[in-house]
Amino acid sequence: MLAEYFPIIVFLVIAAVMGVVLLATGSLLGPSHPDSEKLSPYECGFEAFEDTRSKFDVRYYLIAILFIIFDLEIAYFIPWALALDSLGAFGLVAMVVFVIELVIGFVFAWKKGALEWE
Repeated sequence: MLAEYFPIIVFLVIAAVMGVVLLATGSLLGPSHPDSEKLSPYECGFEAFEDTRSKFDVRYYLIAILFIIFDLEIAYFIPWALALDSLGAFGLVAMVVFVIELVIGFVFAWKKGALEWE
């Protein structure tokens, strides 16, 4: 049973060793000249001037969630395109239904004003 997992264990050990070696090499050989500019908090290109616990508009989170949803759903197109020959007409119809659901969700979000940032 251990023989089946041996290649995976070797891969994990090599990856861990390589990660440690690369991090150590970078920290030892990389230039380190910290000054007040490098050590200052940086967010969005300007100095923070408010409390870090300030509330964001709900629309910010809504746009982020919509982006993640549509971005992840689009990722389904790659395996579908690769397996389209073996899926045949059923795969094509299933993807058409999926795209129609995406379009309906997009139109619904658009009509609700979820994509407006005023």
